[in-house]
Amino acid sequence: MADLGIPQNTIEVLQKYHFRAQKKYGQNFLVDPGVLERIVDAAGITDADCVLEIGPGIGTMTQYLAERAGRVVAVEIDKNLMPILEDTLSAYANVTLVNDDILKVDIGRIVEEENGGRPVKVVANLPYYITTPIIMGLFESHVPLESITVMVQKEVAERMQVGPGTKDYGALSLAVQYYAKPEIVANVPPNCFIPRPGVGSAVIRLTRYQEPPVKVEDEARLFELIRAAFNQRRKTLVNALGNAAGIGVAKEQVAEALKRLHLPETVRGEALTLEQFALLAGELQ
Repeated sequence: MADLGIPQNTIEVLQKYHFRAQKKYGQNFLVDPGVLERIVDAAGITDADCVLEIGPGIGTMTQYLAERAGRVVAVEIDKNLMPILEDTLSAYANVTLVNDDILKVDIGRIVEEENGGRPVKVVANLPYYITTPIIMGLFESHVPLESITVMVQKEVAERMQVGPGTKDYGALSLAVQYYAKPEIVANVPPNCFIPRPGVGSAVIRLTRYQEPPVKVEDEARLFELIRAAFNQRRKTLVNALGNAAGIGVAKEQVAEALKRLHLPETVRGEALTLEQFALLAGELQ
């Protein structure tokens, strides 16, 4: 089977099927064997693993995963890609194709059926417009995951791993860092894709924590407060939380809680660590 990591082979497949990349699905096909190897290495794939691949495209990364993994389940939303995938992956008996939307599919059932309920590793070259909903959906559904290794827009990868006091720090940083340890493993320039995207990309590995690094009574409440704090990030926490619909706390309560945590009344959400947000959620409980 032709290695789709080689640009010429990808072009041949696209021409054979008269396939044009769909903007609405954010389709950019990775054509760089070195980057593909790095992704599979970073994800630590072995023959003991079951891999869930999101958006296999024409099967480029799927081929690399199938060479190393015990099983690969590839979920592709675009039905026009299914005949191509059946062709490019015909040599691999360990690949299962699913034509569905990853945001709607029952991942828990896939993990149960394909891996006996044991944790899977997720690997994906994610469409940029839907990166956050996919990653948060995987974490919030609490399906058994060992790690998520994904290609995303470079600035989104940076946002996932920064700490307080930086302009990129926000609700996404805190949410990711609550569930996993983020680490950027490679930067990938636009010329590694067909068609070329307008921005640089990065591969980030999110290693799932067994237990979150902070203890909270109500996880949903913690993220409500975080979102409210960053919805109006230029405002102080007292104003951002006190004005937020649905939070149900008065400005005075926020000011009191901050005082008990030895934080100034003028503090903004972008200055607080995950641990401080967890303590604040406890004080406002």
